[in-house]
Amino acid sequence: MPDLRVRTANDAAIEPAAEFVLYWMIASRRTEWNFGLQRAIEWARKLKKPLLVFEPLRCGYPWASDRLHAFVIQGMADNAQRFSSRKSVLYYPYLEPKPGAGKGLLAALAERAAVVVSDDFPAFFLPRMVEAASDQVPVSLELVDSNGILPMRAAEMVYARAHDFRRFLQKTLKPHLEEFPKPDPLFRVRLPTLEQLPKEIARKWPAAELTDSLVTPRGLKGLPIDHTVAPTATVGGPKAAQKTLQEFLRSKLGHYDADRNQPEKEVTSGLSPHLHFGHISVHQVFSELMATGDWTIDDLAEKASGSRQGWWGASPEVESFLDELITWREVGYNMAWQRPDCDQYESLPDWAKKTLAEHVIDPREHVYTLEEFETAETHDELWNAAQRQLVREGRIHNYLRMLWGKKILEWSKRPESAVDVMIELNNKHALDGRNPNSYSGIFWCLGRYDRAWGPERPIFGKIRYMSSENTARKVRVRGYLEEYGP
Repeated sequence: MPDLRVRTANDAAIEPAAEFVLYWMIASRRTEWNFGLQRAIEWARKLKKPLLVFEPLRCGYPWASDRLHAFVIQGMADNAQRFSSRKSVLYYPYLEPKPGAGKGLLAALAERAAVVVSDDFPAFFLPRMVEAASDQVPVSLELVDSNGILPMRAAEMVYARAHDFRRFLQKTLKPHLEEFPKPDPLFRVRLPTLEQLPKEIARKWPAAELTDSLVTPRGLKGLPIDHTVAPTATVGGPKAAQKTLQEFLRSKLGHYDADRNQPEKEVTSGLSPHLHFGHISVHQVFSELMATGDWTIDDLAEKASGSRQGWWGASPEVESFLDELITWREVGYNMAWQRPDCDQYESLPDWAKKTLAEHVIDPREHVYTLEEFETAETHDELWNAAQRQLVREGRIHNYLRMLWGKKILEWSKRPESAVDVMIELNNKHALDGRNPNSYSGIFWCLGRYDRAWGPERPIFGKIRYMSSENTARKVRVRGYLEEYGP
């Protein structure tokens, strides 16, 4: 286990005489290519203890809805099936029936644990939850980073530009390409058996019954979550994630470089929600992607130029996808673990805040409320179509997501208000919202990872400008407008 991927969240000791090792699965919600599960198994082997995998789902988290709950529960069902065939591990899925019902559960489990292992995820409410838990867990609590190809703590500074971060990756990534998690950490694992949960825990906090009906509107009806945000056709869970990956490699990858910006052509990977919820590992995506071209680590270029193309020694479509998968995805994690305010307006570069402040009193031809934005009631049909896609499908086509954010900036009274609107709409409706990468996309619209542009414009100042008219000239949108019309 690479040292950079493991950190201790408290000062408590390991208790070798305890009943089991506990893996608190909160971000890497999968059984394969998972450093956290691998670490927990290592402890169980070393201490000769059973392993209990505890995967909870709270109902009081921000933006809790049928859409997000269903996606996570589908993954829990996959995990339950997977663990059921591995008698060495006891899997404990828990669905909180009302806010606060799960209070004390982790502490009760940890009192019986020799060591607790969990996932190190730098965004949403998880850091605060883990910090609070560190005071309640009476034994050593380890956090394991399975987020990216680059361990988060391999970069000790926040990179202000994607070019600079890409150049850093090209200088430092090679050894980390040889430190991947085990594809199947459960393979041939033999541990002492934990037959069942302690009776007092099972009685007070019963394990969830993960039936297919649970993820229907009727099954979710009894939970105190937002029932107006319905599940989408995108299925959650490791099985669906594997299917999505194989479909991308088989039929979309070859067109990725040429067509990924075309809204009418579905060549993007569709993996973002699965990566966000930890249903698939970026290490597996990378491994299977590079296997399509018989790539080896010796194909890497020696010089770190920071260029988007050429360093990997792969085809243009593979290099284009890798830039999205690694550079643009992980630059968000680079900021998130070092700056807790990465989802706040104040985290923007000074030049961006300065130019936006200078133009805050500029007249706005159109100003919309949050409700008008959410219901796609603007004058701009292309923007409205993108917003309808977000509400209906939990996603926006990658290229139009940039336009979506730029227009919210233009049609809001203040740039701070624009940030609030983007975060609310994205986190409420997008399956891949609430993620460091998602915040990178939102704040890019206001200058993060970008530079000052000219000519200086009203409202935008030196922030890069986009318009629906120019977008419609660059990419084909007629079919998109028809599909996501009123």
